[in-house]
Amino acid sequence: MTHLWVRAEERPNEERVGLLPDGVRALRGAGMRVTVEKSAVRALPLEPYAEAGAEIAEAGSWREAPEEAIVFGLKELPLDGLPLKHRHIMFGHAYKGQSDGRELLKQFKAGGGALYDLEYLVDETGRRVAAFGYWAGYAGAAVSLKCWAAQQRGEICGPVGVYPGQQALLDDLGSELAATGEARPTALIIGAKGRVGTGAADLCAAMGVETTLWDLEETAKGGPFPEVLDHDVFLNCILARPGTPVFVPASARTDSRRLSVIGDISCDPSSDFSPIKVYDRVTDWAEPALRVHDAPPLDVTAIDNLPSMLPAESSEDFASQLLPSLMTLDTLADGVWGRAKAEFDRHVAEV
Repeated sequence: MTHLWVRAEERPNEERVGLLPDGVRALRGAGMRVTVEKSAVRALPLEPYAEAGAEIAEAGSWREAPEEAIVFGLKELPLDGLPLKHRHIMFGHAYKGQSDGRELLKQFKAGGGALYDLEYLVDETGRRVAAFGYWAGYAGAAVSLKCWAAQQRGEICGPVGVYPGQQALLDDLGSELAATGEARPTALIIGAKGRVGTGAADLCAAMGVETTLWDLEETAKGGPFPEVLDHDVFLNCILARPGTPVFVPASARTDSRRLSVIGDISCDPSSDFSPIKVYDRVTDWAEPALRVHDAPPLDVTAIDNLPSMLPAESSEDFASQLLPSLMTLDTLADGVWGRAKAEFDRHVAEV
């Protein structure tokens, strides 16, 4: 019997979950066993999971779970150096040259486990079957505008947190922008036709921000892209990969520019293929902005779990996209799971 073990998230500020109680009910109806760990921070309560047929376990007990269990979480695990013997479903951030990713792969290699990376669950055409992209774009644009508003006050953006819902975020950000006066920044969004770019564009539209929307057609020339420097805010909504052009060169710090905020929503600063060369580390909820130049200011925001700012909406959206694939866990060697395993095998062989 296939056994899916939903672990409690161990990253700070992570309240999302990839399976809803209705999904537990569907998996149980298909003959699968489901265990859900307790969590003090998960956005959804535990009781409906038990009512749907899930077994309940203590937080972190996946480490002692039966070896055949498939452990399902969202964000990557702490790099504690311990061998990983289970099969894990999560965002590993391990295949693009990230230093932490290499350490994670070493843990899998030592323990004989396997990673089914959620970013690499793709259909026959190569399109991802489930993504948090829309809400990453939405929240990432909001944080970027908060950074811009803080600059108007002569400050660097302070801590950000979780919102109980979309309207609460809009109300908070609207008040902050209104306090700066009637003017609004201009924004350039790259990857505007994708899930991330659509979310960013919708947030900007809700805030009355004039946007320039670029996608493959506008970036096909491969750069340089001086237009980026002519906007107040630049929102990067494309994944770093081989061949990705540089949109913000290192020289942008001191170049003549209008640009004052970069929202690297895709957030791959440690990748060899990062298109933004003015910074080298992610930011976080406590300090969302990294100032890379003082006069005139240039701030970068690059938070790697943005959808958790709206955990209820983003969890519901992602879980509904992923459930059809979870329903096929009995055939791990085929389909989306087989393709993800092949990707893991290729990368772990290089460690």
